[in-house]
Amino acid sequence: MTLLNCLLSAWYGLPFVSKNNLLVSTINGTGAAIESIYVLIFIFYAPKKEKAKILGLFTFVLAVFSAVALISLFALHGSHRKLFCGLAATIFSIIMYASPLSIMRMVIKTKSVEFMPFFLSLFVFLCGTSWFVYGLLGRDAFVAIPNGFGCGLGTMQLILYFIYRNNKGSK
Repeated sequence: MTLLNCLLSAWYGLPFVSKNNLLVSTINGTGAAIESIYVLIFIFYAPKKEKAKILGLFTFVLAVFSAVALISLFALHGSHRKLFCGLAATIFSIIMYASPLSIMRMVIKTKSVEFMPFFLSLFVFLCGTSWFVYGLLGRDAFVAIPNGFGCGLGTMQLILYFIYRNNKGSK
């Protein structure tokens, strides 16, 4: 999901989609490149069963991104293009930020943060907060809304971490 989020956000930040968002495009483009390298290395070294699964997900991500890019290029113009690309980026960004919800459920259920690393939670919070503020300052709802959601979920993860940090498991 992170790769798709980076690809869609990088596309959204391009000048012919959304004016004055080159920073969004640059940072997310870099993230997409790093994530692509990570996925390709994983596919190269993964066992056959995992390789097929991840290759399928990778193909799905590229298909969704390609569909959004092609539709926005050839079927939409001006504000319609920005709206379409912004909604696509927002939806998949929220899905990405929501992915740790199952881990948060496990933390509450087991009363242990064994499967929720502190630094991952901290950086979800910091990333969501910084992009949320950037979106507010730039008056860009497509940047502010999903990252506000990420800021809130990051806050919830940190709260859970501090509540259950000393517990070794369920009692």
